[in-house]
Amino acid sequence: MSTSSSTPPPTGFLDREALNLPNFITLTRLILSVVLFGLIYWGGLWWTSTILFVVAASTDFLDGYYARKLGQITILGRILDPFVDKIIVCGSFIFLIGEPTSGVNAWMATIVVGREMFVSTLRGLMEQMGLDFSANWVGKIKMIGQCVAVTTALGFLALPEVLQTATNLILARDVILWGVTLFTAWSGLSYVLRAAQELAKAASQQANSASASVENSQGDQ
Repeated sequence: MSTSSSTPPPTGFLDREALNLPNFITLTRLILSVVLFGLIYWGGLWWTSTILFVVAASTDFLDGYYARKLGQITILGRILDPFVDKIIVCGSFIFLIGEPTSGVNAWMATIVVGREMFVSTLRGLMEQMGLDFSANWVGKIKMIGQCVAVTTALGFLALPEVLQTATNLILARDVILWGVTLFTAWSGLSYVLRAAQELAKAASQQANSASASVENSQGDQ
C-alpha cells in the first residue's frame, strides 16, 4: 500500500483507524499464506495450492487500491503490507525447495530472500536519513515476476507425471525460474546504485548549502 503526495498521511499504528478493510485484506493474505505453506509441506493438492497462491497474491493489489480510494492509509498497513508480500513470496520459495520437481532450489531461495532482506535494510537506513527510497517500477516488476515464478512452479507440480518429464516443459519452467531469480538479483543491485546516487545528491546539496552559508556570512562582514 504505497502512498503518494496526493494521499493523506498515515494514521496511528494500532488505533481504531487501523481496523479497516485494507488491513483486513492484508491480514487475510497472511492467513492464506500460512494455509498455502501447509499445503506445499504436505503435498498432493497442487492445483489447490496454485489457485490459492494466485488468489492470495492478487489481494496485494486490492489492499493498496482500497487504502488509497477510501483514504485509509495507516502506519500498520504500511508495515504489514510489504511484510506479508515478502512472507508469501519468500516462504513459497523456501517451502518449494522440498519439492525437486518444482524446479526451485536453494540458490534461488537464497537470492530471493537475501535480496528482500538487503533492500529492506537499505530502505530503512535511507529513510532514517530523510531520503525518499520508496519502491519504484523495478521493484513492482520484480514482485510480479516472482509471483509468476511461484505460480509456474506450483502449476508444474500440478501436471500429470508424464508431462513433468517433458523436456520442453522442464526447460520452460527453468527459464522462467532462473530468469526471475536473476532479475531479482539485478533489481537489488539497481537499488544499491539508486542509494549511491541519492547519497551523492544529498552530499552535494549539503556542500552547496554550507558553501552558500559561508558566502552569506562573509557578505555580512
